[in-house]
Amino acid sequence: MIHPITQRLKARLALPVIGAPLFIISNPDLVIAQCRAGIIGSFPSLNARPVSQLDEWLSRLSTELTEADAPYAVNLIVHKSNDRLLADLELCVKYKVPVIITSLGAREDVNAAIHSYGGIVLHDVINDRFARKAIEKGADGLIPVAAGAGGHAGVTSPFALVAEIREWFDGPIALSGAIATGYGVLGAEAMGADFAYIGSAFIATHEARADERYKQAIVECTSADIVYTDLFTGVHGNYLRPSIVAAGLDPDNLPKGDIRTMNFGSGGNTEAKVWRDIWGSGQGIGAVKAVVPTAELVARLKREYAAARARLLGEQAVALAAE
Repeated sequence: MIHPITQRLKARLALPVIGAPLFIISNPDLVIAQCRAGIIGSFPSLNARPVSQLDEWLSRLSTELTEADAPYAVNLIVHKSNDRLLADLELCVKYKVPVIITSLGAREDVNAAIHSYGGIVLHDVINDRFARKAIEKGADGLIPVAAGAGGHAGVTSPFALVAEIREWFDGPIALSGAIATGYGVLGAEAMGADFAYIGSAFIATHEARADERYKQAIVECTSADIVYTDLFTGVHGNYLRPSIVAAGLDPDNLPKGDIRTMNFGSGGNTEAKVWRDIWGSGQGIGAVKAVVPTAELVARLKREYAAARARLLGEQAVALAAE
């Protein structure tokens, strides 16, 4: 039986996909294109600077998106260094943002504020222990960030991570971890997730607010070009090797990072000089062959998803006929 919240989210989707919030890159143009293509679009609240711009962005989204589109989501960084959290939360409540994605900490008061108007809270986690804490504090669903995901990724296999969470949790799960094809979307569902959480592939879209060199690197690189390090924020994440080299660093001999360097304050990491040019990416980018409009990327995902389903159903039919 489908969980009510999962059912509520899927009702307006053409494909069970959430476009992950991309730090610096996601913007209203990308979110609107994602939602109109039939998937949940999202952006980090900190991408709108100053806070007044977040008000403008949410006003635009609430005006331009309709019930015919997929719902949108806003990512709130709950880490203590984010001195904008409460101001951003207040605006999300004002505009009744349909879905909130919380990261780097779980707080009951934040969840309660979103629930006050009927919003849904999804919390990203890298292991089962954090998943349990998030649900205990009132999150509605989970985003297991497995090995191979872009940004602050974990190291656990998606098969193991989803299986562990599904032992005790029947609510919505959006799996993150190197998914960039429709085949991967169906694979996520097959292993027990409800949605695929896709980020890196959307960097190489026309609407994404990314340096053109960054977009081209996503197209040209593969999983072999991903470096896993905690140097840049103090939390382990996956980054593109060429951007590390361009910054004058040796990707094979990076020093260890310090969690105390993490800063999501009013300036955030965008003021961190060279670090804004260190490009995050997941391992699934080998499937990205060109910079395209968001609608075209989602259309490809839909075709591949349908082909994957047809293949499995065909194999099942053959097996039944042989019995």
